[in-house]
Amino acid sequence: MSGSTKRTVKISYLWVIIIVLAALITFVRLPYYVTTPGEAKALDNVIEVDGGNQDRGEFMLTTVRIGEANIVQYLWAMFNEYHHIYPKEDIRREGETDEEYHQRQLEVMSSSQKNATIVAYRNAGKEVEVINNGVLVTDIIEGMPAEGKLKLGDMIVEVDGTTVDTTEQLLKILGGKEKGDSVTITLRRDGKTVEVQVSMASFPEKFNAPEDKAGIGITGPITATEVKTEPDIKIDTNQIGGPSAGLMFTLEIYNQLTETDYTKGYQIAGTGTINQDGEVGPIGGIKQKIVAADKAKAEVFFAPVAHNNYDDAVEAAKDIETEMKIVPVETFKDALDYLKKLNSSKG
Repeated sequence: MSGSTKRTVKISYLWVIIIVLAALITFVRLPYYVTTPGEAKALDNVIEVDGGNQDRGEFMLTTVRIGEANIVQYLWAMFNEYHHIYPKEDIRREGETDEEYHQRQLEVMSSSQKNATIVAYRNAGKEVEVINNGVLVTDIIEGMPAEGKLKLGDMIVEVDGTTVDTTEQLLKILGGKEKGDSVTITLRRDGKTVEVQVSMASFPEKFNAPEDKAGIGITGPITATEVKTEPDIKIDTNQIGGPSAGLMFTLEIYNQLTETDYTKGYQIAGTGTINQDGEVGPIGGIKQKIVAADKAKAEVFFAPVAHNNYDDAVEAAKDIETEMKIVPVETFKDALDYLKKLNSSKG
């Protein structure tokens, strides 16, 4: 074999190695997820109230991007404060498919939309009918008593003969039970009524629950709610999942229902869950959402007080040196009161 032929063979082998390494780095998935700052999305393109009023500014939901990590993404996240790494089991249940995970997130988003609609219509003095049908099982903790007895999609309608219409009712009933107690759960499954006996047990250590706290082993249960409104409302989130846009949904719906434009020409972002009482709950990824809102040139950001969300938001805002005003909120009314006092000369 001539010298030139040998060099050609070596170069060919080198290219094969490079291609294989590139494929491994790009396509091989690690047992981790990486989250990064997402986007701030204007809600007047998402929510449409029939005959609703227009605004001069914007209310915006904020998102976090999430995906399975490859080698490059994992290494990059290790050195980027706003890229976070999570073990796969912290994000997905064992055996859960992409479709099942995505569907679970959409169900939570749907519940968030309904709560937002209820709060906005009630506060605007508009007609809204709320029908609570029970509690939807969306997640079951591996190794706890509910596993194998309850299924995702089950609708809990009674516990020990007491009607259960809402998540709050379910949690109140179970909260009065102790480890080792047994409860009879009546549920609807595939169009049939089913009764199951489930015992109460301690939560796994990773949940950091108090030692005396017991449960059957479901997390994130959702009230199955039907909402009828006048005027009509349409919400198209384009496959965005999760509950964290609840507060911002509420503000946008309320703004379209009232004659006053509470944006006052400002770009207003934020995050936080909402329940039917208008209480704003904590979310994950608050620092990443601050980055996303700043990139979208938001001027105001509503941050939940609970679970240090507000403190973390302020810390991130200082770190990236944004001029965006971070506003702490515990309820929808807190956000609305701030907007009422906001200088209206903008725009």
